[in-house]
Amino acid sequence: MKRMKQVIGGLIIIFLAISPVWAAEDDYFPCVAEGQLEKTVAPEAELETFSCLFKKWEGSDTLHFKVVIKNKSDKAQRFRVNIFLDNGKAVGGLIPRKTKKGLIEPGKSGSFVYPVKDMTAKPKSLILKIKTMSL
Repeated sequence: MKRMKQVIGGLIIIFLAISPVWAAEDDYFPCVAEGQLEKTVAPEAELETFSCLFKKWEGSDTLHFKVVIKNKSDKAQRFRVNIFLDNGKAVGGLIPRKTKKGLIEPGKSGSFVYPVKDMTAKPKSLILKIKTMSL
C-alpha cells in the first residue's frame, strides 16, 4: 500500500511537471495567413510545423518561430533555415544546431525555436527557406 502511494505521488508530480509544456503548445498560432507565406523547401525536407509564439526573451515579450522539419531523404541530413520578415529583420540557423549527437536520420524530425529580437507584433508576410547542408 505504501509503495502504491509512492507511485501515485510520483505520477502526480510528473504530470504537474509536464503540464506547463502542454499549456505552452496552446499558445502557438499561425505566423501569417497562408497566402502571405512564401516557402522554398528542399526536396529532402518536409515542413511539419511552422508556428509562432510570443514569450519572454531578454526581458520582453518577443516573437518566436517554431520550425519542425522531417528528413524525407534516404540519408542523414542537416538543414539550414532562413526566415525573412516584411520589416527587414531575418532569423535562422541550422537544424540540428550542433552535430555532436548526429544528424537528422531518414524519417525523423528535428526542430528549433528562433526568437526575433525586438519583434513585438505579428509580421504581415514572411519568406521561409529550408536548404540541405553539404557535409
